[in-house]
Amino acid sequence: MTENERATVQGPAWDLADEYPALDSPGLAQDLAALDEQLGRMAEEGTALRGVSIEDLSADGAEREIAAARRLFEVSEQARRVLGNLSVFAGCLLSVDADDAGAQALQGRLQAYHKRIAELGEPLAQFLRRADDRVIERYLEDPLVAPSAFQVQHARERRHEQLSLAEENLISGLAQDGIHAWGRLYTQLSGTLRCAVRRGEETRTMGLAQASGLMQQPDEEVRRAAWAGINTAWEAHQETCAAALNAIAGWRLELTARRSHTRAVHYLDAPVHMNRISRATLQTLLDVCERTAPLARRTATAMARAGGREQLGPWDLRAPAPRFSGEAKPIAFDDAVELIAGAYGSVAPEMGEFVRMMAARRWIEGTVTERKRPGAYCTGFPKSRHPRVYMTYSGSNSDIVTLAHELGHAFHGWSMRDLPDSQRSYGMSLAETASTFGETTVRDALLQRAPDAAAQFDILWEEVAALPTFLLNIPARFDFENRFYERRAERPLRPQEIGDLMAGAWERWYAQAMSEPDRWFWASKLHFYISGLSFYNFPYLFGYLFSMGVYLRREAHGADFYPRYVALLRDTGRMRAEDLAREHLGVALEEPGFWEDTLARLEPRVTRFEELVAELA
Repeated sequence: MTENERATVQGPAWDLADEYPALDSPGLAQDLAALDEQLGRMAEEGTALRGVSIEDLSADGAEREIAAARRLFEVSEQARRVLGNLSVFAGCLLSVDADDAGAQALQGRLQAYHKRIAELGEPLAQFLRRADDRVIERYLEDPLVAPSAFQVQHARERRHEQLSLAEENLISGLAQDGIHAWGRLYTQLSGTLRCAVRRGEETRTMGLAQASGLMQQPDEEVRRAAWAGINTAWEAHQETCAAALNAIAGWRLELTARRSHTRAVHYLDAPVHMNRISRATLQTLLDVCERTAPLARRTATAMARAGGREQLGPWDLRAPAPRFSGEAKPIAFDDAVELIAGAYGSVAPEMGEFVRMMAARRWIEGTVTERKRPGAYCTGFPKSRHPRVYMTYSGSNSDIVTLAHELGHAFHGWSMRDLPDSQRSYGMSLAETASTFGETTVRDALLQRAPDAAAQFDILWEEVAALPTFLLNIPARFDFENRFYERRAERPLRPQEIGDLMAGAWERWYAQAMSEPDRWFWASKLHFYISGLSFYNFPYLFGYLFSMGVYLRREAHGADFYPRYVALLRDTGRMRAEDLAREHLGVALEEPGFWEDTLARLEPRVTRFEELVAELA
């Protein structure tokens, strides 16, 4: 691929105008006004629940409080929908241009609304968590709130952690300028930080997203230079990153200690509960991955040998497949859309039509610019239920897989668009179900059409590269974060100590498959700094293997698979993962069988890849 081709191939800019044409549009101002009115109503309805001894309420004597709670639920749903719409819009603008002053101002203004809505919603949260079971049964009898039954019952599982209303309000109020401020600092830094990438005698200065894109180039020297440039840039900000990481973890550990007033609360309790899985399921998953890590290391070693080396470097994790059939040309965005639509359509025509609709409506952002933030994601506007996909598209096979992944997220949300808001929120553990399914569907469809061994190798490379990512890199992230929290409970850690923890995690999981650890991964990885979510790592591992388990059982269900699949996606917002698996797959996630069977079904793909490497390299 020539420099000129890399410069000209990119995706389109997304269209946000059907939500808000601009920051100064009347619709945006109207929503801000509506939000003010809704928050006022929340304050009024919450009055009936304040100062009430909720635990002493009886089902027959709480009509006033139950009615107020129902009204508060209704208006809070409306307010969260509007606030979510405005927040997504600001986030979309800042993703494309981190220096957009207007979007920064809007996001800053919305912080006060987030703080206020959390405070005003706390009386309802207290009522739903503290009230007697019979009072909650009466509350849920109303058709208006009945759809929220799973959400309510799931939240009540952590009743023992609740603090007083005043304390919960204080936590919510302090969080915006506390833990969330550190997260915003990192996000802003990552969007504006520039790095120097040296290639021969030439040094180019660029944004992190552009440098990250270079790590997908076929030239190892380019990838290594980009990796070194990114790490050097983060090294210069190591004190800032260490302060942010220590503050975020310290906040969570202190809050965990405060919530241990009835019985001990562990720092993993919140993330597993949020992901709607049990600690037992998480431990089973990690144990199976540790036992099967050699399979992923085999894959990493085969990938290195395909490139003429014995080990991968950390700069190789997003490398394209070595070429055995000539120079790869970038794939135009429209062609990529058709490839994905065809693969999705092989599952069901409706899935292919969805992909084309996303492109036709310009709901995908794929431009290549200096000010874009790195990464890829799928989001959605709560009012319209319309999804948006964000990425930087430059025409590589990896970009196509990323696009297929994010479109899977979008399809998940689209499948649930007619459900009540209270049934559309699912844990991260299940959030990767449709995205990984989409990736695998695209790869397998391409593999079936591959004309020769070299073409098969190109496609299988993308397939098997997921194994080191999910079975080594993700567990290494969890390993690091878990050990960091254990140490942080004693005192804040210095940057050198944090780097040592990260290097140790890489060495434990990658072993001899990796030439050296990525010491600065703790600073460069956004996931460690997401203030609203802790341990943003194991859900990817869970989601990958769960989705693969669903996909690999596709043929067994035949024509019945698609309706089963959509039903599973629709239930992700109203079931725990273990219950969902039992209902739609007939398996127990707390036991190793499902996970071991899924990994066993992946082993032949690794073997075939090794055969192709031996034949071609």
